[in-house]
Amino acid sequence: MSLHVDLVRRFSRNALSAFVLLSSVAIAYQPASGADLQPASAPPAAPAAAPAPKIFDELRFGLSGSIEDGHDREDGVMPDVMVLFNPFGYNPADDWKGQLLHPRIHIGTSIGTTHTAAQQLYGGLSWTLTNPNGFFTEAGFGGVVHNGNLTDENDGPKLGCHLLFHEYLGAGYNFDSHWSLMAQVAHSSHANLCDGPNGGMTRAGLMVGYKF
Repeated sequence: MSLHVDLVRRFSRNALSAFVLLSSVAIAYQPASGADLQPASAPPAAPAAAPAPKIFDELRFGLSGSIEDGHDREDGVMPDVMVLFNPFGYNPADDWKGQLLHPRIHIGTSIGTTHTAAQQLYGGLSWTLTNPNGFFTEAGFGGVVHNGNLTDENDGPKLGCHLLFHEYLGAGYNFDSHWSLMAQVAHSSHANLCDGPNGGMTRAGLMVGYKF
């Protein structure tokens, strides 16, 4: 068990390090704003009008699988669906500070297809950093309700309680103004804040996105 916990922690650190590196590259290679490129004698250009917030912003769908091992592994391939809402006016054309100040709201489900895999219904906030070259990174945090195993030794991960924290990290590419592809790792556990075991669920997969 200690070896498994060490491997999961090591994987989480590596995933976080890769996410931070990709996000740093995206920030560093954002082009200068129009105001920075203008000659000193030119009058300042009028700021571009911010797009009207779109409540229903993006639909994502894909497949994922467990990257745990031993009793904590969930068998099978899980279909995933996520909807992103944009009530706070997230604009991928903003600089990195503007993008981080305007998270989107996500609601989604990850559907277990075997008796060891839980059905998940989750929601929370998503922060996306988009580079003009099409690449983007994303982090999400919120909660999940599931119907998985709580204490049974032989029926998937022992999750302790039905309400867990849910977070994910992703990196992807926008092919055009509508279609994108993102690889992500999502983790759910209760951080030892409720009674019972805390096996957790960690799933990795690919999501195809369609932005409206």
